[in-house]
Amino acid sequence: MWQAFRNGSVFDARAGDREVDDPHGGRPWGPERSVRARIVAWLLLDGPPALDGRVSSLKLQGLQITDVLDLAGGTVVPYVEMKQCRFEKEVLLPEAHFTTLRLVDCSVPRLEAARVHTEGDLHLPRCRFHSGVRLTDAQIGTDLLLNQAVVFRDRRGKSILADGLSVGQDLQAEMLETHGEVSLRGATVGVSLSLRGSRLSNTQGRRALNAPQMTVERTLYLTPAGLGNPLQSGGTPARGTRVQRFECVGGVRLDDGRFGDAVDLESARFALENDQEVSLRRIQTPELRFLGERPLRGRIVLSGAKVVNLVDRAASWPGPPGGQLRMGGFAYENLIPFGPFPLGLRLNWLAAATPEYSPEPYERLATVLRNSGEDADAREVLLAKQRRRRDTLPPAAKVWGYIQDWTVAYGYRPGRAAVWMAVLWAVGAFAFGHASHPPMKPGEGPHWDPALFALDLLLPVIDLGQSSAWQLRGGWQWAAAALVILGWILATTVAAGATRLLRRS
Repeated sequence: MWQAFRNGSVFDARAGDREVDDPHGGRPWGPERSVRARIVAWLLLDGPPALDGRVSSLKLQGLQITDVLDLAGGTVVPYVEMKQCRFEKEVLLPEAHFTTLRLVDCSVPRLEAARVHTEGDLHLPRCRFHSGVRLTDAQIGTDLLLNQAVVFRDRRGKSILADGLSVGQDLQAEMLETHGEVSLRGATVGVSLSLRGSRLSNTQGRRALNAPQMTVERTLYLTPAGLGNPLQSGGTPARGTRVQRFECVGGVRLDDGRFGDAVDLESARFALENDQEVSLRRIQTPELRFLGERPLRGRIVLSGAKVVNLVDRAASWPGPPGGQLRMGGFAYENLIPFGPFPLGLRLNWLAAATPEYSPEPYERLATVLRNSGEDADAREVLLAKQRRRRDTLPPAAKVWGYIQDWTVAYGYRPGRAAVWMAVLWAVGAFAFGHASHPPMKPGEGPHWDPALFALDLLLPVIDLGQSSAWQLRGGWQWAAAALVILGWILATTVAAGATRLLRRS
């Protein structure tokens, strides 16, 4: 191993038996393939010089490192790569400095690496960590890889504790399997964060992914991964490729996050308890792709979020009765439905988001529809808003609301007023044609015309000279009074609708 370090070559201690060489298996490894952690630390911190024309590096494969590997606070210049190694005890790297560190397919009791700094990559693919990983305030110069790693919980219920983590380029954690909370509070990722095909589970806590105030310069992927050899990363898997979707057992918190391109939830599955939620409060992103599987329990919270494009499908959202979806202050500029999403289902979407009446989601949807040229749908949304509001009013106002709805649909269907006017005019003209009508002043006034008489009663303010020239008696007076009242009702509802239309324009 000493000579391999000076030569920059791989020191391979494998036996050649796949079952024996499995670092995660139960077969013991003898002293012939074991090395003390102190020797490894000695090589990395103060190793011998490289041979002439070579670059020293520590490349180990199939080795067992006994005792605690402690490199805390040290500066490690050589390239480090350990494959299929087995660590007897925890690895301590707090405040250590590396160029590049790669642990591939290793068995590690615990990785303590708070404030670790790497100039290049930190690779931990296919590793198994039995008591968690700590990367608090770590600074990774380029990429952090956790693909296909398995991480179990520590004593505090955390599987990965990486608050304040900074990654210069990509954080790839595809097909990651965790059994505890993944905490990325205030983390910063220079390019994209990929959790494609990962399975996050925290059955003993509230959240499986806790990442408020995260900044991702490009895209957060909570999407499927193609299963193959090698693992297919990124893009849409080819037809016929077996895929594994992103699954999360426990709550997700992405509050106050900033995502430069998109948050992609295509085919994501969330298994929530009633008190858990997928919280996207106040996130900001150009595009939210809400295309996952509808959660059976828990809540989806988008309160205060701001997105430009909302790409969604009807089957992804919780439906009525309300309570599972909260969207107070949710701002979006464009709706891009993925598949059929008729207006009726979109109104159910709003109803699910507002178990208690709130006008803002209806007005937001109407504005977006109007801006996209769908004026008729926008009017239907505002009509639905008025009907929801009516249910909150006292009895007298509720009755008036029903009258406005039946007559002119709160002014959003003004054509109804003309129909009602025509019907009442025809009925009035026919009825008054059979009424006795002595003149107010004999020998004066216009010629009796029952059609004009009925129209004069129906039209408020306008005087055609008929209603004031003739007098009715008995029941005909009540009929005339009813026609006047109905005329005023139609006129005021039309005026109210026109006012709303002018205010919106």
